Amino acid sequence: MAVLAGARDAFARAQVMLRELAGWELDDELIRQRTHATARRLSASRGTRTDDRRFTAAAGAVEVQIDAGKVNTTTGWRDVKVCAIGKRKPGKPAAPAEWGDRVLPPPTIRTVVANVEEAGAFAVRVRAEADRLKVTTGADVTVLGDGAEWIWNLAADVLPQAAGVLDVYHAAEHIGTAVKAVWGDTAEAAAHRQSGLLAVVAGGKAGIERWIADRFGELPPGADGDPLRDLAGYLGAHPTRLGYAERLAKGRSIGSGLIEGSIKQLVNRRMKLTGARWRVEHVGPLVELAAVVDTPDWHHFWAAA
Repeated sequence: MAVLAGARDAFARAQVMLRELAGWELDDELIRQRTHATARRLSASRGTRTDDRRFTAAAGAVEVQIDAGKVNTTTGWRDVKVCAIGKRKPGKPAAPAEWGDRVLPPPTIRTVVANVEEAGAFAVRVRAEADRLKVTTGADVTVLGDGAEWIWNLAADVLPQAAGVLDVYHAAEHIGTAVKAVWGDTAEAAAHRQSGLLAVVAGGKAGIERWIADRFGELPPGADGDPLRDLAGYLGAHPTRLGYAERLAKGRSIGSGLIEGSIKQLVNRRMKLTGARWRVEHVGPLVELAAVVDTPDWHHFWAAA
């Protein structure tokens, strides 16, 4: 219970919670030590877990979502890279205009690997997990992420047969940024944002290229078209990752909400709120420990301990 509390919340708050709920008088330093020791042990036990069998049996297509969050460490702010590998059943088919209103089924299973390290080392970590779960050469695997180059280099190296999807919210953000830079905060800008997003969701690469070309014909007097060129360059780097309409028609995901939510809960909520500075070697294992708390692996781990 002490480790559970320490994985979920700040160690000082875990001390208070254990005293109030269980009447235990455990020092927050002891909770910290036990939590980190358990996190290291859990990370080292990945090769002996049984969730690979549950993963194979779980329903749905494989999604691999990758991103990074910021953590304040004893050596300064560092990126903690996080990869969530899960399965999800398809939802109801949707038209491009309906993409923002649909609700997808939650993942049927999810595992997380995390660490503060360079992209090459993290790719080795992700490959080991993908191999363990037998998804490296899977027939129906999708990588979802933002436009960061390291993510797609990792995907090409580790999962060369997987489909790729640029997170639709990041595409929308870049469209909005370009529109605001040219048209400001006007009603015309709002209309352009909506039409640009629909263009990329419905038409992919060809659709957004047509939309950008049309906008050049509507530039305000004296306006600079560079923001539109920048947008074309950003989305043009992902020509095969803009197939949103086809995935919507199949009820598939087009956003990386799973990894965004994981970073919000496992990194931002757990590791930023108290202003703590973390030892680098503690960050990845603690993120992985927090990810296991709400899964069957938590009970399997303690049963085998």
